[in-house]
Amino acid sequence: KGEVFGFLGPNGAGKTTTIRHILGFIKPQEGRTEVDGLDCWRCPDQIQRRLGYLPGEIAFPGDMTGTAFIRLIAELRGLRDMRRAESLIARFELDPSGRLRRMSKGMKQKIGLVCAFMHDPAILVLDEPTSGLDPLMQHTFVELIDEEKAAGKTILMSSHMFDEVERTCDRVAIMYAGEIIEIGTVQDIFEGTRHHPYTVGLFASIPD
Repeated sequence: KGEVFGFLGPNGAGKTTTIRHILGFIKPQEGRTEVDGLDCWRCPDQIQRRLGYLPGEIAFPGDMTGTAFIRLIAELRGLRDMRRAESLIARFELDPSGRLRRMSKGMKQKIGLVCAFMHDPAILVLDEPTSGLDPLMQHTFVELIDEEKAAGKTILMSSHMFDEVERTCDRVAIMYAGEIIEIGTVQDIFEGTRHHPYTVGLFASIPD
């Protein structure tokens, strides 16, 4: 609680796959995944009631307007008070009235953020949350994360952008090829206070 945990690694490292296990979308081949002591595969509905999720790749029904989609998600969550959603819409300078199919990547990302945060969840799982946002909106997002952290929220944030993680996260896990190779504070990771040996092989092609 009250921590932003960064999940860092190159594309294909396994970050999104791990998040899909947390959401209960995938059954683990080995071991188990839990949130608040609940098995993610067996109790996904209970977990998702208290969780806000932003997927890395958002697929919207193109015929709907952004407003209709936000209202649909609110209804599915049993959310009747839309004041927080309206506040987030204003904060991200979003006009959700247009058709989703005609919206830019940045506009769709803002709608995804509104849907993830509007029910005031205790836990947030955000996969590449600033993808498509301009620098001003990225700053707005960082301010929102700081407020959520101060409110005691638990936040897992996946990214492949070092600067984004450095600005928002308290601790970081670095993932590579499906394995977590390092966990530490942002200061440890980015200032190099922890050192590990690596072997680097250099190969050259020499013409005949």
